[in-house]
Amino acid sequence: MEFESKLIPVLREGVNVVKMILFKELKPYLTQKYPERDPADISRLNGAIINDLFGTPNTEARFMNFINENRSVIDTELNCIAVEFESLRIPITDALRVQFLCDSQEGLGNEGILARAKEAGILLVDRDVPLPKFFMTLVRRIGVAHNVLAPQPDLDA
Repeated sequence: MEFESKLIPVLREGVNVVKMILFKELKPYLTQKYPERDPADISRLNGAIINDLFGTPNTEARFMNFINENRSVIDTELNCIAVEFESLRIPITDALRVQFLCDSQEGLGNEGILARAKEAGILLVDRDVPLPKFFMTLVRRIGVAHNVLAPQPDLDA
């Protein structure tokens, strides 16, 4: 149990890195697609799409109003992720599955998140659920590649 209590926060941190990468990649795409929207609106839209994908909505009233007012755009863009961000489908799939496993361990499991990602064509159904070590290795590699994480120092030098 001690191991699990330390592992879950580390895995959740990995999920957050994948979310940050998606946020970083989605922002210029949304800015170009919706030039009439101001930068703050683009950031809110970006956050709403990612929160919707990962089933973590911001329940603050002003954000709920934004989500309700922009539901069709959020749904449209969620359905574009698989095509527009094909290179992120593996890390997103793994992050969604790891989040689901962490949530399940904490009694919060929500299979609807996986079903929604599958329906949007984002979830790679044939991909195995990653072991923690492999997930964290993937997160570190893409985190460094996307300048979200600093490279580890070379210990052999």
